[in-house]
Amino acid sequence: MNCKVIAIENQKGGTGKSTTALNLGVGLKMKGKKVLLIDADPQGSLSISLGIKRPDELDISLATLMSKVIDNKPFNDDYGIIHCNEGIDLMPCNVELSGIESYLFTVMSRECIMRTYVNQIKKNYDYILIDCTPSLGLLPINAFVAADSIIVPSQPRILSTKGLDLLLRTYSQVKRGINPDLKIDGILFTMVDARTVNDRSVIESMRETFGMKINVFDTFIPASVRVTEANMEGKSIFAYDGKCKVANAYKNLTKEVLDIAAREKARFRDDGSR
Repeated sequence: MNCKVIAIENQKGGTGKSTTALNLGVGLKMKGKKVLLIDADPQGSLSISLGIKRPDELDISLATLMSKVIDNKPFNDDYGIIHCNEGIDLMPCNVELSGIESYLFTVMSRECIMRTYVNQIKKNYDYILIDCTPSLGLLPINAFVAADSIIVPSQPRILSTKGLDLLLRTYSQVKRGINPDLKIDGILFTMVDARTVNDRSVIESMRETFGMKINVFDTFIPASVRVTEANMEGKSIFAYDGKCKVANAYKNLTKEVLDIAAREKARFRDDGSR
C-alpha cells in the first residue's frame, strides 16, 4: 500500500487545522481510502472533535508512542489507535505531549521520532493526516520530517497570512536538511466570508503573491456555525449536516487532494519509465 502522509499546519492558532484534518480525513474515507488521523497538538482538539470527551484521561496517546520510540521499546501497529464511528482511525493526543516536546531537546535524532512511528504504521493506510500544534517548535518539525507534504490552512486575514513567511522558512530548512522530498500541497483558505470585500481581496492578493511558487487551493472553506456545532457533537461535517455548504467545500477539497496525489503518481511512473 502506498501511503501519503500530510501534515496540516499553521503556527497561528484558530485557522481550522483540526477541522480540516477531521473533514478531509472523512472525505478521503468516503472515497474508499483507509485513513489515520494523528493528533499532534497537546490541546487535543482533534481528539475532542472525534468525540473523545477527556483526552487527558487516556492511558495511551501519541506521547506514549513517542516515548516508546525514544526508549527503543517495541509496540504493535494498532497500539493505542482508536477506531472511530465514521470509519477512520485516530492516534489521540493530550497534554502529556507537551512534556515529550520538552524532553525531545535531550534526545538524539530528536526531529525524527515521529517519523519512526509513522514509518512503522504507514503500510496499513492510504493516507495519514497529522494535525500539528500551532507553533514552529519540535513537534511540528517532527511532523514535517514524517510527512510527504503540508497543507496550510489560513484565514483570509492580514495577520493570519503574515505568519506564512516564517512557516515557509521552517519548511525550507526541513526540506534542505532532513526531508528533501517534502512538498507543500497548498494553502487552504478557511472561515471565508465571500460576501466581504476584505476576504475576497486577501485571497486574490495571496494568489498573486504565492500562486506562482505555491499552490493555493481552488476550494475555500466558508465560515459557518455548522462547523462549531459538528465539533461539539464529536462528528465530521458530513455526519452532522452532509448537505451544507461546508460539507460541499470539504468534498471539493478532497477531490483536489486526490488529484494532486494522482498527478504525483503519474509523474513518478513517467520518471521511472525514462
